Amino acid sequence: MRVSFLCSDEQHPVNKYLFDWITRQQERHQIELVRRKSELSGGDILFLISCSEIVNADERSAYRVSLVLHASDLPHGRGWSPHIWQLIAGADEITLSLLEAEDKVDSGRIWKKVVFPVPKHALCHEINKCLFEAEIELIDFAIDAFENIVPAEQTTSLEPTYYPRRLPEDSRVDPLQSIASQFDRIRVCDPDRFPAFFELHGINYKITLEKIND
Repeated sequence: MRVSFLCSDEQHPVNKYLFDWITRQQERHQIELVRRKSELSGGDILFLISCSEIVNADERSAYRVSLVLHASDLPHGRGWSPHIWQLIAGADEITLSLLEAEDKVDSGRIWKKVVFPVPKHALCHEINKCLFEAEIELIDFAIDAFENIVPAEQTTSLEPTYYPRRLPEDSRVDPLQSIASQFDRIRVCDPDRFPAFFELHGINYKITLEKIND
């Protein structure tokens, strides 16, 4: 099977999981991981993972199917960084949807959903581990079920909701509020790419959050 991954950011932490999957599967499948849609060579399955480019219908037609991994219980939570917004709002579990890519964002037919817990004490890298392991599970499912899957249309009885794109300002913490009240906002921030920060005395300070042993 010819499998392509389009992941725009080579610094994204999901890359390690993709590299590991490719290493395990490279003898069974012809696999490519590219950063720009212009580099795609066509094939059976295209996975769009943390992809910042719009891949239109003509471009997707080079594949038998193009799939997206989206961390919300669709049609709720379409849009950007859904698991981050949900955890900030207090969620302790996330639904990950495997769906077909369409021109209208996150509107495609559903192949499968899985639900995974996120402990309230989990920090960014631990949250990522929960998410990326679930993504790999659904990638394996897509490969195994490829010839026999019967995708389901998204329910029309529920009104879709949408999350906005996260901006650096969304990582801002209020120094006058308690840590406890802002803990979810702090713990979801990527300390390397999008660190939590606060401003005091005219200076911005980066927040690094780590667990320590007693």
